[in-house]
Amino acid sequence: MGTRNYLVEGLSGTGKTSVCDELQRRGHHAVHGDRELAYQGDPETGEPVEGGGHEHHLWDVGRVRALAADQTAAVTFFCGGSRNFATFLDLFDGVFVLEVDLATLNRRLDERPDDAWGGGRPTERARIVHWHQTGGDVPDGVVIDATAPVEQVVDEILRRCQAGAQPRSAGRSGQPRHRGTGAGR
Repeated sequence: MGTRNYLVEGLSGTGKTSVCDELQRRGHHAVHGDRELAYQGDPETGEPVEGGGHEHHLWDVGRVRALAADQTAAVTFFCGGSRNFATFLDLFDGVFVLEVDLATLNRRLDERPDDAWGGGRPTERARIVHWHQTGGDVPDGVVIDATAPVEQVVDEILRRCQAGAQPRSAGRSGQPRHRGTGAGR
């Protein structure tokens, strides 16, 4: 496995792409999972499908494993969301979950052009709001308040990595944070 690997997850509109861009800008090895690893596939078999929806947004597990095993970078950040994250969570030293309040989430979703969504098909707003309220559709991890400017969000992620925090199980207060796992896993 690579030296250290971290997953940066969160609902649509929480800032995963912006965090990845900022990590790259600072010289960190960061992978845009939704651009570089994603495809539409059957959530049970992983086989590619035509015209799938949100539940078919998967990451190529073989590519994730290969990138995680690459030891040329001291740390690799995988940023984005996938419905099959449970199949590769074991590769990560920690998981950070970006969260925002509902008003910020709605504002960010309103500002997003339709073509910014996967295939130009936005996920139903009602589903995202439901996941926001229930903590569903993302893995367990350290919750990061992503309402701050992206530079501060990245500073917090890097601080927690350097402090040796155990992001897989601790929440904001250091206590385990239990979140829903969503459908299709």
